[in-house]
Amino acid sequence: MRPEGRGEEARQGMKVRSSAVRPWSRRIKRGVDLVLSAVGLVVAAPICLVLALVIRLESRGPAIFRQDRAGKDGKGFTLYKFRTMIDRAPDGFVSANDPRVTRFGRVLRMISLDEIPQLWNVVKGEMSLVGPRPDRVFRAETYDDRVRARLSVRPGVMGWAQLHDGRSMTWEERYEYDLEYVKDWSLGLDFRIMWWSVARGKMLQREGGLRDGKA
Repeated sequence: MRPEGRGEEARQGMKVRSSAVRPWSRRIKRGVDLVLSAVGLVVAAPICLVLALVIRLESRGPAIFRQDRAGKDGKGFTLYKFRTMIDRAPDGFVSANDPRVTRFGRVLRMISLDEIPQLWNVVKGEMSLVGPRPDRVFRAETYDDRVRARLSVRPGVMGWAQLHDGRSMTWEERYEYDLEYVKDWSLGLDFRIMWWSVARGKMLQREGGLRDGKA
């Protein structure tokens, strides 16, 4: 494959089928996640302190944004990101030139630095470096049996759908890419997605566009 342009009850988890993959592959994946995310947090610590300070200076409110998301088997967890919107911004999908996004937040989103705190989610075992992006808990509770298969793996910081301009897709289109990833998962695919994500991020930085195809 290659990239193309384009409650409490929740916390107790929802049962899904686990993808049939050799256990050692999953252990290697977890090891890679743990090592790379831990190293990334240590290396990025000075940058994170500066980013947090600028966020607090630009607008009132906490530097870290927290939101409940659905993890593996539908178990809820708290996702961490650097705040890119005004404090207590109304909930909703983020579009280009969204007035809720701060000036510095727009820069963070453009070069994906707002995602750095999710490395802590990876260290905790709630996320993986690569996998379907974690959905909101209330939305995951509406999945049918087929889409529920995307919950059989840990959600990721980087995803297969995001390489296909994920934010310009419908939810159904995103889920199709996620299901394709779950079905065809391999360690090699994870490494290719990481490589393509870095390369694509550099391209968007040169073009000055927002992440996920938003210009």
